[in-house]
Amino acid sequence: MVRIREGKEKNLLRHHPWVFSGAIEDDTVPEEAGIQEVLTGDGRFIAWGWYDAQSHIQLRLLSWKREEYPDESWWKNAVRESVLRRKAFFDDKAGDTTAFRIIHGEADMIPGVAADVYNRIVRVIISARVAWTMRSVVVGAIEGLLHPDMIILNTDQAFCAIEHLHEVTEYYRQGERFTPESRFDDIRIRERGIYYTLTPGSGQKSGFYCDQRENRVRLENYVKDAAVFDGCCYTGGFTLHALRAGAATVHAVDSSSDALHRLLSNVNLNAQMGTIPADSRDRVTTTRADIFETLRTMPRNAYDVMVLDPPKLAQTIKTLENAKKAYKDLNRTAMEKIRPGGIIVTCSCSGALSREDFRTVLAWAAKDAGVEVQVLETLGQAQDHPVRLSFPESEYLKVFILRIVK
Repeated sequence: MVRIREGKEKNLLRHHPWVFSGAIEDDTVPEEAGIQEVLTGDGRFIAWGWYDAQSHIQLRLLSWKREEYPDESWWKNAVRESVLRRKAFFDDKAGDTTAFRIIHGEADMIPGVAADVYNRIVRVIISARVAWTMRSVVVGAIEGLLHPDMIILNTDQAFCAIEHLHEVTEYYRQGERFTPESRFDDIRIRERGIYYTLTPGSGQKSGFYCDQRENRVRLENYVKDAAVFDGCCYTGGFTLHALRAGAATVHAVDSSSDALHRLLSNVNLNAQMGTIPADSRDRVTTTRADIFETLRTMPRNAYDVMVLDPPKLAQTIKTLENAKKAYKDLNRTAMEKIRPGGIIVTCSCSGALSREDFRTVLAWAAKDAGVEVQVLETLGQAQDHPVRLSFPESEYLKVFILRIVK
């Protein structure tokens, strides 16, 4: 049993799932990791939670119903419900989109678990100790529901240090762990009618970013006959949509040579498949470089449209102020360099940076750049990455489409 300090229970009663050590009464701190009944200071039931002193979030609330004890059956049911909420993706008979998220962590009431479907393969990312403890239950539930060809599970290296986890990758086939004898062949996925290839078990995060799905489509409205800059392009999501919509040229920049090689492969594939113009490869140039240095050294007025999709610059609240400065610098420089009337699609995937703060950062950037900025669209993560209202941290992806008036 764990008691919450007086005044610290309000958000928890509203179903926020995170409890940090300072909110727990000292005389009720458990000695071992496991399920605990969580009570207010005066003894009222709040929820069932999982306590683990080695986790950077020591108590994670699971079930707010006293009669629903979060045992293995609870976890299996939570996985089942999360998958069924994506039924529309599985019902896509045309195969227009074959890559999507089926579990989105706390937003789906399953802490520390993200799971993506890539055709017949499922990739599971573990970012919390409780999820690591329950991983066999999660894998078994996914296997029982979907019967994939393979499940690849790995710990999220961004959280391993603070969660006291090792960087581990496990492979499952028909529910049983196995050791691969060689590198896997590439698989082909499809998203909004565009093809991508990836190597199972490789690449950033789960190997592909499904969260920008709808935003990539929105870009198409702004790129006809345009010179486009795709910053932090990864394997080419925005680049391919720009080409499909008739961009004159695309300059794709990323710090990873492997990502750029994959981008060009995806361009060639889609040109062959007829999903983008046949001469698309001639319209694309790539540069392996740091995005900040690239923006500082690029000439003015070279681009009509610029996409800025940097990696997470604020991993935690502690790094937020430095991240704000970096976001401001990135966007100020882009505002200075883009052609008058140009379009900037600017993104932040830092959960610690709120949408309001990101908008304020953009206003500071505009002031320092000496430009006026019109917000044309305010976007976020795709519907398979839902935002849970009681857990605002789940709204991690913020995207603004801006017109720069000079």
